Amino acid sequence: MGGQVDRSRGNAVLRACGCAVAGLFLIAGCTADGSPKDGAASRTPAASGTPSGPSGAGAGTAAAPSGGSGSELVPELDESKQPKTAAEARDLLGRIIVAEQAIGPDVVRSTPFESDPGHWPVLDEGCVWQTASLPPDVLATSTRSFHVPAKDGRGRVRINATVTVHHNREESGWETARAMEEVLRCPGQKLREGEELKNLWGGAFYQGEQMNGWTEDAFTETGEYVSARDGGPHLYTWSQAQFGPVTVAISAKGATGITREAMNALVVQGTSRMMVQAKQELGKAAG
Repeated sequence: MGGQVDRSRGNAVLRACGCAVAGLFLIAGCTADGSPKDGAASRTPAASGTPSGPSGAGAGTAAAPSGGSGSELVPELDESKQPKTAAEARDLLGRIIVAEQAIGPDVVRSTPFESDPGHWPVLDEGCVWQTASLPPDVLATSTRSFHVPAKDGRGRVRINATVTVHHNREESGWETARAMEEVLRCPGQKLREGEELKNLWGGAFYQGEQMNGWTEDAFTETGEYVSARDGGPHLYTWSQAQFGPVTVAISAKGATGITREAMNALVVQGTSRMMVQAKQELGKAAG
């Protein structure tokens, strides 16, 4: 990809489409501590063992909130806490990204567990995911791979958690804009040999849109996952959220016997926990 995205064009289509998607968090809702309401607690495109998070290189100027949010779930960003170096960003990232127990009681680590911190996924012109070096607007990124083991006739659910730290919220906003552009451009995507995503569509909501009171910008992508290893088509979901210079995301690839509700609960739990931790690290103290 590379370069800047016409964010207004992406918004017009995807935000209209998003009224139907409504976003995983906007459906489930979150409490102030980051756990889903109503007991739900029970991008990377997520090519196995690779870093994930749909995005490309470059940074631009994105429409993003400035100053206080006016929402008790979205504190005002304390810009003095933003990391200025890659080392500071990696330290922050380590305090935000989740471990398996934060996603669900049946979730375990996969092998390989963590991505190469120097690699970045890029969706090429042929809608195939490639690996590149970190773009200038990314200070640090990491993806962890998990799964829910197959059991009692239920297949294996594959989960990736990704945190990316930029220099500022304008750059993280452009990461979300590029994710929207990618689903418009490539509703079918090849993750790697033998793994594909199909029939992708997405929705995005700024804070205050469609009951989004939990993050500065939320993006959800859904579709189907097909692989030579896991069969399919199975359910696929990517959910991304932004606070200040940080984006957090969970992707999940379903399996036989897994309901959409069960898979969404894992995605909601993981993303909400990371967003709460990002706010704790970078938000201004109350009062």
